[in-house]
Amino acid sequence: MHEPRFEAFAGQDACRGRVRWSPTTSIWVTSMLLVTCLAGPVTLAADTLLVFATTTAMTLCLGHSLGMHRLLIHRSYATCKPLEYALVWLGVLVGLAGPLGMMRTHDLRDWAQRQARCHDYFGHRRRWYQDAWWQLHCRLELAAPPTFRPERAVSEDPVYRFLERTWMAQQLIPAALLFACGGWGWVVWGVCARVTVSVGGHWLIGYFAHNDGHQSWRVAGAGVQGFNLPFWSLLTFGESWHNNHHAFPGSAKLGLHAGELDPGWWVLKALAAAGLVWNLRLPEDLPPRAELRPVGPRTRQACASFEPNRNRYPGAVGFAASGGTTKLTENARRRQ
Repeated sequence: MHEPRFEAFAGQDACRGRVRWSPTTSIWVTSMLLVTCLAGPVTLAADTLLVFATTTAMTLCLGHSLGMHRLLIHRSYATCKPLEYALVWLGVLVGLAGPLGMMRTHDLRDWAQRQARCHDYFGHRRRWYQDAWWQLHCRLELAAPPTFRPERAVSEDPVYRFLERTWMAQQLIPAALLFACGGWGWVVWGVCARVTVSVGGHWLIGYFAHNDGHQSWRVAGAGVQGFNLPFWSLLTFGESWHNNHHAFPGSAKLGLHAGELDPGWWVLKALAAAGLVWNLRLPEDLPPRAELRPVGPRTRQACASFEPNRNRYPGAVGFAASGGTTKLTENARRRQ
């Protein structure tokens, strides 16, 4: 796992701040939406829908979920540098931000949500329409933010620095390829509609995953909790198991219980079988977390039936229970 990227100091505050309009982001999102709404209906056809579905699946699964989130941000598995660059590039094509921008936004939100109190912007606490405006068109300027210090292996990497400077312009590459193969209809649906749905969907899942849903865990002391959204697991390639992710952020597998579908994990297993990725981390590989609490009978039953074995599970997850401290780990069979 990576070291914390935000440097704490006395007086830092996750609550005090102002939400301000972000012109660049707002114009980017709005322009993609306008092209989709105006040109989408007149270019709609079976081939353009297929292009939309294919490019969206590739960029969300291989790019956002596996490249940006599970690899670059959480380092939950390892791979060779060329494949890492390819996956992160696909993540850039989702249209949210560059590599460093994604790391900063993600880790700042995580830091704030772990505090006892944080700004409503981090907690998605406002009405859906106000939260949509905030998340898609604005930025939060904290009065006393922590200092962002990404690892030098990323911040000084020339490829990542280039992608950070040109993340919007990277859409020109798939746009040129799509135009050459299928004309403007393929560009509209393979770039503009894809970016519109991906960025809007990212906000929508984030909104509901922090407001309502199923929980297996609670993080004691955290002002914002995550929720699982089972219905969306296939469309999000496993990213909707957000309560699991709050509990075990460094795990490469997000669907942890039986029946929790995680297509991103399936792809990782296939890549591992081909020797393209390795060191896939699961909850038992992570450091203990004494603040973790089980929620619901299924999780409590798993806790009660587990017999601690520190030699076999040195990274067993800890949580404080009434009457003492119990250790919980995911069984090694989940690797299968």
